[in-house]
Amino acid sequence: MAVAVQPRHEPVTHEEVVSVRGPRSGTPMVVAVHSTALGPALGGVRVWAYERPEDAERDALRLSEGMTLKAAAAKLDLGGGKGVICAPTRGFDPAARRAALLDFGDLVESLGGRYITAEDVGVSPADITVIAERTPHVTGLPPDHGGSGDPSPVTALGVEAAILACAAERWGDRDLGGRRVTVVGVGHVGARLARLLRERGCDLTLCDIDPAKRALAAELGARWADPEEAAAAECDVLAPCALGGIVTVEVLPRLRCRIICGSANNQLADDSLADALASHGILYAPDFIANAGGLINVFGEIRGYDAEAALERARGIEATMSAVFAEATRRRTTPLAAARALAAGRLDAAVAD
Repeated sequence: MAVAVQPRHEPVTHEEVVSVRGPRSGTPMVVAVHSTALGPALGGVRVWAYERPEDAERDALRLSEGMTLKAAAAKLDLGGGKGVICAPTRGFDPAARRAALLDFGDLVESLGGRYITAEDVGVSPADITVIAERTPHVTGLPPDHGGSGDPSPVTALGVEAAILACAAERWGDRDLGGRRVTVVGVGHVGARLARLLRERGCDLTLCDIDPAKRALAAELGARWADPEEAAAAECDVLAPCALGGIVTVEVLPRLRCRIICGSANNQLADDSLADALASHGILYAPDFIANAGGLINVFGEIRGYDAEAALERARGIEATMSAVFAEATRRRTTPLAAARALAAGRLDAAVAD
C-alpha cells in the first residue's frame, strides 16, 4: 500500500519536503530532500518524541542540509536528505513501532529513489530491515540481510581522526596521551569513541542522560559528569556525541575547553557562534566533516561494500579536517566557513555541469 504524499512548496534551499500521517500507524513523519545535485539524497531516519509536528519538520530541514554538506565535503556522489518519525512521548509498543516503520518505508518508496534512508537516532539495524520490507532504498542493513550493519564504529573512527587533526592544529602534535576529553553522550558512537580515546591514553570524562551508562565510565576508568555540568567541564577536547545544539549563546561563556569536536549533528545552535568560539580561543571542528564516517560507510554499500576501504576513507577525515584548518587560516576565516566553502565548491561544480 503506497502512502498518498503531498509535496509542499518549501524554501528554495530544499528540493522537496513531504509530511504525512502514516495510514497504518497514524504517526506523523517527514522526509526532507535538500539536494540531489551530486546524487540521490541519503540521510538517516530518526525516531524521536517531538513536542509538535512542526518541530520534527524543522529538524528534518536542518539535518538534511547538513547531509548535503557532509556528502559534498567527503567527495561522495550523494545528496542530502533526512527522515523523521514522530514517536509518542510514552514511546512505541512493538506493534505500533512496526506499523510506523512500514509506513515510513512506503513514504521512502513513493519518492522513487530520490531519497535513500539509513539508521539514525532511535533507530536500529533491525528497524531498517522492517523499512526494507516496503522499499529497496535503504542502507545500513544487518550483514545477514546483505548490508554492512551498524555504521557507528566507522563514525567513531572518523571522529577520532578529526580529533587528531584538531590536536595537531591546536598544539602542533597529534599525540593525545594525557589529553582531557569530555564525551557528551555515550550511545553507539560516543561509547566507541570513548574506547578509541582510552586506547590513545586520554583522560576521559563521560556524560549521558542514561545513568546506566555509568558502567562504561567505570569500565574505562573515566570520570562521570551530570548532563547539566558536562558542557562546562574543564578539558582539552569537548566531544558532543548526542543531539545537536549543545553550543548556545547561554553556554558559550561557560565553556572551558580548547577544542570542540564530536559526532553530533548541528552542534552550534546558530552558525554565528563559530565566530564567537574563535574569539574565545576555542577551535571548532565542523561537525559535518568530523562525523562523515557513517555516511562513508553506507555509501560503500551502494557502490559495493568493502569494509577496509570504508575504514581507510574514514581515517582520511584527518587529512580533510587539516585541509579545512589550513584554508581557514589562509582565508582568515573560521573552520566552519572554510568547510562550507569546500562543500559549496563541489556543489557549484555539479550544478554547472
